[in-house]
Amino acid sequence: MATAAAIPGPAGNPLVGSLFDLTRRPLRTYLAARRDHGDVVRFLAGPPGLRAEFYGVFSPEGVHQVLGSEAANFRKENNFYDELRTSVGNGLLTSQDELYQRQRRLVQPLFTRRRVDGYADALAQEAQALTERWRAVPDGVVDAAEEMSRFALRAVARILFGADVEEAVEVVNRSFPALGAYIVGRGFAPVRLPRTWPTPSNRRGLAAQRALYEVCDRIIAERAAHGGGDEDADDLLTLLGRARGEDGERLDPDELRDQVLVFLLAGHETTATSLAFALHLLAKHPEQRKFAQEEARTVLAGRAPTAADLERLPYITRVLKEAMRLFPAASLVGRRAVEETVVDGYVIPAGAQLVVAPLVTHRHPDHWADPERFDPDRFLPEAEKARHRYAWFPFGGGPRACIGQHFSMLESVLTLGVLLRDFELEVVDRRVALAQGITLRAAGAMRVRVSPVG
Repeated sequence: MATAAAIPGPAGNPLVGSLFDLTRRPLRTYLAARRDHGDVVRFLAGPPGLRAEFYGVFSPEGVHQVLGSEAANFRKENNFYDELRTSVGNGLLTSQDELYQRQRRLVQPLFTRRRVDGYADALAQEAQALTERWRAVPDGVVDAAEEMSRFALRAVARILFGADVEEAVEVVNRSFPALGAYIVGRGFAPVRLPRTWPTPSNRRGLAAQRALYEVCDRIIAERAAHGGGDEDADDLLTLLGRARGEDGERLDPDELRDQVLVFLLAGHETTATSLAFALHLLAKHPEQRKFAQEEARTVLAGRAPTAADLERLPYITRVLKEAMRLFPAASLVGRRAVEETVVDGYVIPAGAQLVVAPLVTHRHPDHWADPERFDPDRFLPEAEKARHRYAWFPFGGGPRACIGQHFSMLESVLTLGVLLRDFELEVVDRRVALAQGITLRAAGAMRVRVSPVG
């Protein structure tokens, strides 16, 4: 058993360690660290006196320990989560302990499979509106990243807000990118200036936060003034407002807003990433594209998709899972060890910061043959059953696994099915650089030419 001091890791720059590598090209740095140093890696980042030490855990067994079997010992406590809480509230994504358990009890009934399947019609309508917009594009070239971000935002806002979708989408589309950049910039900065200082960054970030809070608070207040909304309404905001625990507990207005902001953030950026990269990969790989299109056109011929079609589109489901393997939206996940523990034979000290990295583990050569290759058949049932549970974990795992994963898969599979039914795809940007923000995204354009069928 090796102590923390013996854990291998990159030497980095003599003055700042791995700081520049981690801030400028974090994903490449983590991939190289696993390749060169193994499944537990020690990183040093920052100048003397401000130097941070943390550990990367990359094996499925280590990830299982951090997220699953010993999840209570690994908490959501670091600068990034602090900034996320301060910016978008303490909802399910960031809350802990009793507060998290209380929120989960109230929110979980709204994400049962039966409840989520009830949103299939709304998702199908948004997908149809997208195809109509694409048919009107003069040269047929669309930026898949931009288009999927806009689509996923409209879809989740419609599910959340119902009739108030247009007002919410305009504000969120304008404000979330600025707030996301602010959160990431502060969350990974060696020194964080007080938010009250009138710097340009603070002014931009806080203005974006105010705009988001105001639109959510206004819609919540209007619902409350009308008795909680239409009696037959099934949008998530109305259902959250009506949710009651066994002892009559409910979410107060601030908690409602926190949950809404978390669902907007997690529900649109993650799905957008998965759909955009799935389109990009299919546009680059004609053989896999042909299989997916044949399935979509056979199953969805001449009609709108329904929730039942999720089971009827197994190949498209595998395409999306493979896209999430190669380009997981939550590509880096941070935790703090409460007590000293042993991970993969190395002693991790109490208080240590850790990172598990789906993007790295999803490419681990011990678990994925030819890991850079796009191959949806990695997710055939027999292959999934034979693989370690945490070799693929785009939705996290353990007690903090994403509550919205069925919603995300339903939206992604049905939408991709509609697009493949209605369009031929041709890649324009074969190489796409990656950027790490709150979620993984394309650093530039991800253009695809879409040609209507029929």
